[in-house]
Amino acid sequence: MAKLKLGPIANDKPVKVALSLPGALHRDLVAYAEVLARETGQPVPYPAKLIVPMLERFIATDREFAKARRAAGGAASISGSQPAPGPSSV
Repeated sequence: MAKLKLGPIANDKPVKVALSLPGALHRDLVAYAEVLARETGQPVPYPAKLIVPMLERFIATDREFAKARRAAGGAASISGSQPAPGPSSV
């Protein structure tokens, strides 16, 4: 079995996600946004705007996920046939 960076997650298809972040993570996002603004010369982005690109980058660079996805036949969801575990902590 692949050693992904994440464990099993419920198979839901949300359109909009609302979540609570731990204070330390939010502070890290704020700091990251400030560093990103200095690096790019653009205004400081709202920290929540960083979440989607960070997740996209995470998924794009997870080699085990790419390998498992290829083995499953391309862009199809590799978790579609797995039963959904209990509520996610995210």
